[in-house]
Amino acid sequence: MRRKLAAGNWKMNGTGAALDALDAIATAHPAPTVDILICPPATLLSRASQAILGSAVTLGGQDCHAEASGAHTGDISAAMLADAGAGAVILGHSERRADHAETDAQVCAKTRAALEAGLIAVVCIGETLAEREAGQTLDVVCGQLAGSLPDGITGNQIVVAYEPVWAIGTGKVPTLEQIAEVHDALRGQLVGRYGAETGHGIRLLYGGSVKPGNAAEIFAVSNVDGALVGGASLSAADFSPIVTALELAAG
Repeated sequence: MRRKLAAGNWKMNGTGAALDALDAIATAHPAPTVDILICPPATLLSRASQAILGSAVTLGGQDCHAEASGAHTGDISAAMLADAGAGAVILGHSERRADHAETDAQVCAKTRAALEAGLIAVVCIGETLAEREAGQTLDVVCGQLAGSLPDGITGNQIVVAYEPVWAIGTGKVPTLEQIAEVHDALRGQLVGRYGAETGHGIRLLYGGSVKPGNAAEIFAVSNVDGALVGGASLSAADFSPIVTALELAAG
């Protein structure tokens, strides 16, 4: 069975004062039956790792460079994230793909670097509203999946997060049928490429305006193994009910 995962992406939010929210999340779930991952800004990683020492929360970065080191001013390597206390890293988020013109090939190279550093790679894919309305959703997300994941992976190394770009931070959410269609297609592609054991072992998260009020119904959809949560992960009051909903869905 795939262990469910509630992941929070703080994006470019949070200074040292935000560590109180992280502590509140960890305190609210001292022995969770699902995995909890919080990805704060890189500036907080080292302090955050000390703040939640001994808790069930895992920390992650929000991006990494494909190279292990070198003349890349302002960039952070996967090994640096691991050294700062991260156990995972988000890669290929739509904001990175749009704002920094990241390609599938670049995301794939970063994914290899993350795996080499011992990090779990949370690889994001998703279609724009124009692509959804043009009926191109499955072609887009399956193409991104094929180009963003390297060969030779195992199920516990990779998490795939489906985040329709038009639903991120907008309050708009695909129908449950639309979510199921995409997640089922992604599962089929993973099994076809990597075989049954690895393909069924990779967790598929949904992301895009996940809130306490809609989490339970989303987690009931086939092949949804959890969520990648944005704004709602910035406070324990919003994120903890999502974790609880996932625990209930996991049984």
